[in-house]
Amino acid sequence: MGTDLQTIIAFLETVHPYDNLPRDELARVAASFSRREYAAGTQIYTLGAPLEGVYLIKSGGVEVTDANGALVSVLSKRNSFGERGLMRDGLAATHARAAEDSVVLLLPVAEFRRLSAEFPPFARFFNRSRKAEPRGTDIATMKIADLLARKPLSCGPDATVREAAQIMRDAHISSLGVTEPAPGGQKLRGIVTVRDLSNKVLAGGMSPDTPVSAVMTADPISLPPTALGSDILHIMLERRIGHLPIVDHGLFAGMITQTDLTRFQAVSSAVLIRDIASASSVAEMANVTAQIPQLLVQLVGGHQSHEVVTRLITDIADAVTRRLLAMAEAELGPAPVPYLWLACGSQGRQEQTGVSDQDNCLILDDAATPDDMRYFHRLAKIVSDGLNDCGYVYCPGDMMATAERWCQPVRVWRDYFHGWINKPSPEAQMLASVMFDLRVIGGTGVSLFTDLQAETLERASKNSIFVAHMISNSLKHTPPLGLIRGFATIRSGEHRNHIDMKHNGVVPVADLGRIYALQGRLTEANTRARLQAAEEAGVISASGARDLIEAYDLIATMRLESQSHLIKSGRKPDNYLAPSDLSDFERSHLRDAFVVVRTMQSAVGHNKAAVS
Repeated sequence: MGTDLQTIIAFLETVHPYDNLPRDELARVAASFSRREYAAGTQIYTLGAPLEGVYLIKSGGVEVTDANGALVSVLSKRNSFGERGLMRDGLAATHARAAEDSVVLLLPVAEFRRLSAEFPPFARFFNRSRKAEPRGTDIATMKIADLLARKPLSCGPDATVREAAQIMRDAHISSLGVTEPAPGGQKLRGIVTVRDLSNKVLAGGMSPDTPVSAVMTADPISLPPTALGSDILHIMLERRIGHLPIVDHGLFAGMITQTDLTRFQAVSSAVLIRDIASASSVAEMANVTAQIPQLLVQLVGGHQSHEVVTRLITDIADAVTRRLLAMAEAELGPAPVPYLWLACGSQGRQEQTGVSDQDNCLILDDAATPDDMRYFHRLAKIVSDGLNDCGYVYCPGDMMATAERWCQPVRVWRDYFHGWINKPSPEAQMLASVMFDLRVIGGTGVSLFTDLQAETLERASKNSIFVAHMISNSLKHTPPLGLIRGFATIRSGEHRNHIDMKHNGVVPVADLGRIYALQGRLTEANTRARLQAAEEAGVISASGARDLIEAYDLIATMRLESQSHLIKSGRKPDNYLAPSDLSDFERSHLRDAFVVVRTMQSAVGHNKAAVS
């Protein structure tokens, strides 16, 4: 064995993941490396160039820059680079240049792929995605499409109740969709159940020849096939219904009933929703929401993906809000005009964790009078106070429906958005960023928001100056990257030597998602859904979307894992993570995820310069 080979073997024994390879394998791998020397300033590869393999720095340093020339990382001895492009499409995803005289070892593509295929720990080290482990047949996290066991059965609105009863009897089912022909299938008009036939027809003395349209539940609440099983559970328990139609792009796709669910075990989030829906006081609801930290621990411990965990936790906040709205209307009387209660912030994006305050507002019908406004101010106080008692503390910035500014008729909201778009001051940028995450939670006038949202997205996306200002505002939150292969941690105070996984972790990605949604006029509020929709709409490339989604998945998951660890240790969950608590493997992947986010921020910033 030559001296050079022995030297490479000795070096690889100090570098992860090569240090975990068997001795014989390590010798083989070492022999496959080629040695490259680069003088300071020499370009190693350029963006888009075919990669020869994965690079490993033996001595010296390498600067990595993005498509716009922005520095994203300074690498040193034992650091690898080039693997992201190699695993994506074989083309360099960045530029790499020797920052000083350097010696670099190159592992050829074929050998890299062989090691990845034969040694799972090796593959995991270089694979930046964070996929959840298999979870079995847990209804809460299954897609509704996977729960539909039979073809949809339905009848027309002119069918008689006798005919509907015969269909249900013969098929051994307890409900039917009431549909009418539409391009591509059947459009849902309503549903009719055995209980309808019993209570309305038989007990009511109606003729068996009565048309189904006279007894059906018209325009029932429905879900798409892409929704989660937990959505079914939450709606059934909160609204006390036993049949839920599934509608796919306006067409009737099937029916889910309580009987269909008996073979599955509901997760505890569904139980919490049930208890909230039946609570008679705020104190009872507070006892329920006090169980959310334990729910988070169970979900994280069960390896649920971060978007499922935050969705289930947000569903609980939504249920609390709707129950408080019902309590407020019971106390004050019915709402005098149509209204909507909307959430923004993490609840609006369906991304709540174990640490959440409240961000909400009210949109009222333009017919609201001064007396009506007083009614809604009282309603807002009841709901906001109740949320605070349930652990959703008051917003420090007073972004709540209790503030007169955020409880207004739709015409005032339209003026707000027009003003923010036409005169994008720093305050306007901040407010617009918050309000672009609005999601309807309760109320009676859905069109009050959908029309306003469509109009605002169209107007905002066409205003290049406003878009440029929104981009500038979004870039204020940056990943916590130190140039020399480390993290920029908090330097003083209670969280010294920690990184803020909210403001410097998930928020930069949420800001990017919001910009993509604005540019593509996308109505999604959830960050991950925005990234996927942005890819489908061509706002960002498929490779860029994949990299950013994988980076976001890792950052969001590690944030939840940190919160779970704090809860299990008897402490309150927060958003701060100490890099020193992570393994070398975890630190490497987390930093690479932050590099992806910074690269995407740089690309957005470059586009801003082009339109400003």
